Amino acid sequence: MTDSEPLVSGVDFVHLSTKDFEAAVHFYGTVLGLPCTSRYGKHPGGEFETGNLTLQVMESEAFGLEFERAPNPIALHVDDVEAVRGELESHGVTFSADTIDSGVCHMAFFEDPDGNALMLHHRYAPRA
Repeated sequence: MTDSEPLVSGVDFVHLSTKDFEAAVHFYGTVLGLPCTSRYGKHPGGEFETGNLTLQVMESEAFGLEFERAPNPIALHVDDVEAVRGELESHGVTFSADTIDSGVCHMAFFEDPDGNALMLHHRYAPRA
């Protein structure tokens, strides 16, 4: 490794706590349609793939950790925020406000059943 090379080459996963792993499996696997690529055997946890980042969902207390919801949203990329929002609303997902157009992207904020913050996100403006 040289001084110009970064020490970190990527992010392997983001952790989300749950109090009910089976409810989380339904939400992430069925409602959001994310593939569950790993379940932790007898332990209530697993991994869901978003395409470029793994969401690790675990019943934290079963692993000796304290449950804490993620208060800052994970931005889930979609091609059409309004279309996906409508689909999720048809499954009972509640959004906290109208869809936001920031001038570079569309965003719609919601939570998983445990209160972990999520957002639908689509950047439509080219990066500078």
